[in-house]
Amino acid sequence: MNLFTTSSTIIITCHKRIAPYLEKEVMELGFAIEETFVTGIKLKGTINDCIKLNLNLRCASQVLYSLKQFTAHDGDDIYNSLKHFAWENILPSPGYFSVTSNVNNPTINNSMFANLRVKDAIVDRIREKRGTRPSTGAELTGTVIHLFWKNEDAEVFIDTSGDSLARHGYRKIPGLAPMLEGLASATIYATVWDRTSPFINPMCGSGTLAIEAALIATNRRPGLYRTNYAFMHVQGYDETVYHQEDALLEEQIVDVQGLKIIATDYNPKAIENAKKNAVAAGVQKLIDFAVCDFAKTEVPQDAKGIMMINPEYGERLGDIKELEATYARIGDFMKQQCGGYYGYIFTGNMELAKKIGLKAKRRIEFYNSTIDCRLLEYELYSGSRREGKSL
Repeated sequence: MNLFTTSSTIIITCHKRIAPYLEKEVMELGFAIEETFVTGIKLKGTINDCIKLNLNLRCASQVLYSLKQFTAHDGDDIYNSLKHFAWENILPSPGYFSVTSNVNNPTINNSMFANLRVKDAIVDRIREKRGTRPSTGAELTGTVIHLFWKNEDAEVFIDTSGDSLARHGYRKIPGLAPMLEGLASATIYATVWDRTSPFINPMCGSGTLAIEAALIATNRRPGLYRTNYAFMHVQGYDETVYHQEDALLEEQIVDVQGLKIIATDYNPKAIENAKKNAVAAGVQKLIDFAVCDFAKTEVPQDAKGIMMINPEYGERLGDIKELEATYARIGDFMKQQCGGYYGYIFTGNMELAKKIGLKAKRRIEFYNSTIDCRLLEYELYSGSRREGKSL
């Protein structure tokens, strides 16, 4: 059986509250979705399909290809069920593999024990069949096996991604309190931005939002910035399919005439780092960077777009009293300089958000790591109040 051309269940995982945006991405790639849940989606496909998904998705974390479902009461059941699976048809020789897991079973108080039982079963099977012991470790640079185990229901997958897809690979200098690239993409998808009108990003930090906006507008996919995936370390891998999908990434890049993306920060070092990240992403010519106070950010008036800002919110950075004044100034900036635009503020502190002094049209839920956050949308009127329209 060739796993690369055999259909099975595929689970694409993501962080909480990002699934609606991941679902849209997957559908745009032409896949039929069977189920959407809190932390991902389910569909049917082959590992060759997983290759396409890995290279193209912005909001995903892992792409998991199901190998086996079984019942397991305890760790011994995990070992016994997996010891008899044909791992010699999965792992290349001599083989290096890692084990990850998502475990919720009353007999297990440490998921590392479950990982160990999976690892032991694979090692013992390979030693029995090949006479050699494969290497194992925590680095997700080879074959990656994932165990999902809830109560008595267990399922083992090939994690075709390896390192998380939510890190897009271009950001070499993350900054002090970075927004994960996958989250940044999802927040941009949640806006009404049309990908051609101005995208204004004050307080840009390491530049993630501005860079992701440039990547989305020009259809540059994360696969352009990564050369190693776990599917490359599964027996039967034919690099031809990968090279075909990789070539498509270059072909589908589009040129957006007149695209205006502006990113500013008061910290010269932040702008220097943001520029380096933009160079790594290949979009440095698409973003106008400037060192200035956010209120001095240029907001073009000839075309109405969106203004998106991710200020500190007191969880990890910033003094609350000082931030109250900053949020009030953000509100003034939007009212005085962003007329006709849609304003977006991403924050994990709704008390600070009250200082903005404007009523949000929408409050879109996200998590930034474990912090409960909102993307607040403001329709900013220019002149007399009128009905706004999506950009």
